[in-house]
Amino acid sequence: MMDYQPLYQTLAEAGGDVWVSRLPGQLADAFAGSAHGDLQRWQRVVQDLPVLSPSSVDMLNAARIGQADDVSIVQREQLREQLMQLHPWRKGPYDLFGINIDTEWRSDWKWERIKDHIEPLRNRLVLDVGCGNGYHCWRMFGAGARTVVGIDPTLLSVMQFQAIRKLHGDAPIYLLPLGIEAVPPNMGVFDTVFSMGVLYHRRSPLDHLLELKGCLRPGGQLVLETLVVEGDGERVLVPEQRYAQMRNVWFLPSCEALMRWMRRCGFKNIGLLDVSKTSIDEQRSTEWMRFHSLADFLDPQSPNLTCEGLPAPVRAVIVANVN
Repeated sequence: MMDYQPLYQTLAEAGGDVWVSRLPGQLADAFAGSAHGDLQRWQRVVQDLPVLSPSSVDMLNAARIGQADDVSIVQREQLREQLMQLHPWRKGPYDLFGINIDTEWRSDWKWERIKDHIEPLRNRLVLDVGCGNGYHCWRMFGAGARTVVGIDPTLLSVMQFQAIRKLHGDAPIYLLPLGIEAVPPNMGVFDTVFSMGVLYHRRSPLDHLLELKGCLRPGGQLVLETLVVEGDGERVLVPEQRYAQMRNVWFLPSCEALMRWMRRCGFKNIGLLDVSKTSIDEQRSTEWMRFHSLADFLDPQSPNLTCEGLPAPVRAVIVANVN
């Protein structure tokens, strides 16, 4: 079981006492209330992982823990089999004692697009909303963040994070099995808040923007990444049913519409960092994620369209501050 006491202390010192008072109950409910039949199996996988001593760790340039020579061939194969039991791995890649976890997403590509264009993370208290298994949390830590808090209600992602953390050793990174609704409104303690790949899943995107704003201290920075469409400030795509086979996609605004939403929510210094079409090299099926992926969700006759005939995925990154 993870020791959350250092996190509680950090949050309390930052002025987040109200969340500290609720977090133990929220965490207990999230794990005890889960009806997922695989949770105990995943927990056993994490418990059975060996305690290793990596000769080196690099979270600045990659998510790399240890070297192949740190373990025997037999140990490495056993470790690989254990980690494969936490399939599917969607966010990464990770290099763990010479084992390349080739995840569905090349999340490192996204990080490369933004890392040199956001406010420096050194000594910052960071929140990563919808963080998956915490890949970007590790990269934020590598960039010098003081403490990183990731939230994601997907328990398999949480178990993957705990496996990585056990192999790494203690670090001021915590992945909580919670959604943003668990964060008290207008708490205002985080220096930087990331929301990447979340906004289009929210039925009320402006409410999500206001939730994110409420997490930030005065002067803090939001880093927002979401699906967008081409068009002017009036253009917003609302899929009738599915988008790229996803049921829970609600709003895809143009970049200008999204920045207008952010202005209406009170954000300042709003800037467009990047617009990139998602390629089938960035999101794809692999040995570590054997289900269908982006190539299966596009129109086989026109890769510029989804299988529903909608514009193929394009993602934008926008930064903004709060007063």
